[in-house]
Amino acid sequence: MIAPSPGLRVMIALDPVDFRKGAAGLAALVQTALGEDAFSRTIYVFRARRSDRLKLVFWDGTGLCLFAKTLDAGAFRWPRVQGGTMRLSAAQLAALIEGLDWTRVQPVDARTPRAMV
Repeated sequence: MIAPSPGLRVMIALDPVDFRKGAAGLAALVQTALGEDAFSRTIYVFRARRSDRLKLVFWDGTGLCLFAKTLDAGAFRWPRVQGGTMRLSAAQLAALIEGLDWTRVQPVDARTPRAMV
């Protein structure tokens, strides 16, 4: 299971992609169509035309990783198809992968505690 750290960037591609693409094809798409660096330790999320499928591609420092999921029933909640990318938090990514409504997950601004003297 993917356990993204809070500081990790997660980007979701808003247009559906050809799901015959593997890790190398999606990494090339990240660089050409999205203008991003596929090897930057950012998780890129892609959807198929059917909204019950997703793929994630990311560089873990030693190799290119590909994660794919198809829901048995229902569909993933996706933003409107409009081109470009959108940033998600690690918690929103976890909800998306579980098939939950990730739009209801709101990041909390964590403040650095100060010692009381």
